[in-house]
Amino acid sequence: MADRSAELSSFLRARREAVTPQDAGLVPGAGRRVQGLRREELALLAGLSTDYYRRLEQGRERRPSLQVLRALARALQLDAHATAYLISLVHPVPQAVPTRASSVSAGIQLLLDAGLRVPAIVVDVGLNILAINAAGRAMYSGFGDTANLARMVFLDPAATEFYPQWHQVATQVVGNLRSGLTRFPNDDRVAEVVDEISPRSSVFAELWATHHVRPRASEDKVFRHPQVGELHLHFEALEVAGAPDQRLFVYCPPENGPSPDAVMLLESLTTASTLA
Repeated sequence: MADRSAELSSFLRARREAVTPQDAGLVPGAGRRVQGLRREELALLAGLSTDYYRRLEQGRERRPSLQVLRALARALQLDAHATAYLISLVHPVPQAVPTRASSVSAGIQLLLDAGLRVPAIVVDVGLNILAINAAGRAMYSGFGDTANLARMVFLDPAATEFYPQWHQVATQVVGNLRSGLTRFPNDDRVAEVVDEISPRSSVFAELWATHHVRPRASEDKVFRHPQVGELHLHFEALEVAGAPDQRLFVYCPPENGPSPDAVMLLESLTTASTLA
């Protein structure tokens, strides 16, 4: 991954090119060839001089104030997550890097093993899977390697079949990794994943370059399981108390949803595996 100054330049350029003049309330001239906003247009919208913004985007101005960054966020129409990420590139909140755990606490493991029948996993800031319950293993049984969620989505051939909306899922994974950098800017686990996947997946590299920032929180998802067929599950991401870099991902069948027997079908796979 690039240093923070290069990341700031790349972020500003990518987000500037993603905003059209119409989005910003400007009238584009005839024969316009520029993708997105021109530098001088963004500078005008943010109340900055064109020269200052040019130096900022070129990495020659490295310490813009919070006021400048918030003005740019408004001009670029960033949401709260992207704004926080932009600010963290210049003014990261001092925060100790969490202890790099390769497992979860005994209480969380007990919850996974005895308290949750639905598929559930615990991931760290780099989307490394630290723990998974029996239903989760059954749900992801078509994947060859379940050590890291990002690698599964971008590098495992099973992913495009398992995720009917693969590109949307891929975009979410990238947004989730960027969100991790906002919370833990000095943690190298995201950088390790990015450096591993970027040379092996052009789609990942392209999505990473868009600087999309979005943590996963709550949504309905569809999976196409190789043995039990289509699964419609509701997804929730929960913070793990005492481990700020860990999140619990839980997948539940929605009430009156199209997959009421999803958990039972996945349990049948775990039973068959135990008996085999």
